[in-house]
Amino acid sequence: MGSPAYLHANAPAATDAVGVRNVAANATDLEQVDAGVAHCRACPRLVAWREQVAAEKRAAFADQTYWGRPAPGFGPPDARILVLGLAPAAHGANRTGRVFTGDRSGDWLYAALHRAGLANQPTSVSVDDGLELDDVRIAAAVRCAPPANKPTPAERDTCAPWLTRELQLLAPTLKVIVALGAFAWTAFWPVVGALGGVAPRPRPRFGHGVSVAVPGTDVTMLGCYHVSQQNTFTGVLTEPMLDGIFAQAKALS
Repeated sequence: MGSPAYLHANAPAATDAVGVRNVAANATDLEQVDAGVAHCRACPRLVAWREQVAAEKRAAFADQTYWGRPAPGFGPPDARILVLGLAPAAHGANRTGRVFTGDRSGDWLYAALHRAGLANQPTSVSVDDGLELDDVRIAAAVRCAPPANKPTPAERDTCAPWLTRELQLLAPTLKVIVALGAFAWTAFWPVVGALGGVAPRPRPRFGHGVSVAVPGTDVTMLGCYHVSQQNTFTGVLTEPMLDGIFAQAKALS
């Protein structure tokens, strides 16, 4: 597996919530944000879990070196669409180092992006597989793989400055945010000020296909069921449903 350039950047390692806020706020571009994310050690439970998974591995990947770090965002700095997920998968992004890469959720997501003309290939298996995104960036509300795929509210809040700074840097071009699941939907509203917007009162409820014009901005939030196996295997989310979301996102952008 190749090593991302941001891993070698001279980035400070945030070790607590204050450190995350400082490192994120001082990032002047998305490459610096990505470097800060990749070196973050602010949440002890998440650090311990991601590193435990990377050491113990899944049998199918026993011969691979796991990333074992937070997963930065992926995609161009002038994207008009942001796809926001929950958190890296333990044996997906926590293994490969790229968000939504190396697991079945990613298989669904990148195949849909390719069908929509937003990715140059339908698969994402490693950081050096040649995948490129066009006009879309992908990030997670929480950047470390959490036990049972369930971050705590405190972990979500500690991680929020990374998303805040990412939104600030994307703001000049950003038009649409596709929230994959209720967690991502909920995580966005406390940081809406990064775009110069305000959260509606009451806050809009998540639902697949729900569209909300973010007050104070020209950004639209779109709700989409998460591309988890729980949803795709059971038919809660189908390919036509996912394609419809990205068609709408492109039309709005």
